[in-house]
Amino acid sequence: MDNRAIGVFDSGLGGLTAVRRLHALMPRENIIYFGDTGRVPYGTRGRDTIIKYARQDVAFLRQFDLKAIIIACNTVSSVALDLLDRENDIPIIGTVEPACRRAMTMTQNGRVGVIGTAATVRSGAYERYLHHADGSLTLYTQPCPLFVPLVENGRVQRGDVVIETVVAEYLAPLKDAGVDTLILGCTHYPLLEDVIGDFMGPDVTLIDSGAEAANLASTRFDPAGGPGETRYFVSDDPDGFDQLAGLFLQEQIDAGAGLVDISSY
Repeated sequence: MDNRAIGVFDSGLGGLTAVRRLHALMPRENIIYFGDTGRVPYGTRGRDTIIKYARQDVAFLRQFDLKAIIIACNTVSSVALDLLDRENDIPIIGTVEPACRRAMTMTQNGRVGVIGTAATVRSGAYERYLHHADGSLTLYTQPCPLFVPLVENGRVQRGDVVIETVVAEYLAPLKDAGVDTLILGCTHYPLLEDVIGDFMGPDVTLIDSGAEAANLASTRFDPAGGPGETRYFVSDDPDGFDQLAGLFLQEQIDAGAGLVDISSY
């Protein structure tokens, strides 16, 4: 039994969707969550900046006694997973591979869509994995740069004309292409699952990349016997984080988020 905590980080609040899944699968695990709310979003940044931010996020989390880190950020998973894995002596779990594995088991027509930040799509990480694993698949990718700021501002509900208009504009090419499986390649996007599902239709399977990373983590470690405490840290506006966290977690956090000067790491 290993009661060391699992570290989870993201550019903002989206990684809480992975924490939500961890709470369901591993309720006795201790979790340390860091959201880089002062520098969100990562998806519009260049590669070197993303790597710098990711290293700082990991350095902060490594202050704690961890048994693994989940990168609950597709941008970092796409750009920096291999580098972070080489630089650390504990398992580093990303989102790309587990999401791709699930998509390969779910698609019936071999047409798989991926939506993500501009940096995630630009990295080509999903294409590399899927084409290597199954060359018969046809992959369609679409950057959705407005999704993260809209989600971070709570614009996620059915009937919200802003998010419904943006979803229709971004996803129309994937719908026209006939994809039957759509990877939500950003951990913010599960908050848009209802709106996306309504637009794509009931025959399209949506893959939650953060949840798939949590599913993989649950198979890697023996269940802990701890109290199941989760601690939250952010780099800006902890009050704003506390107000929105329940939307992502679908539960209220027990204690407010701590403020971190991430630039010092």
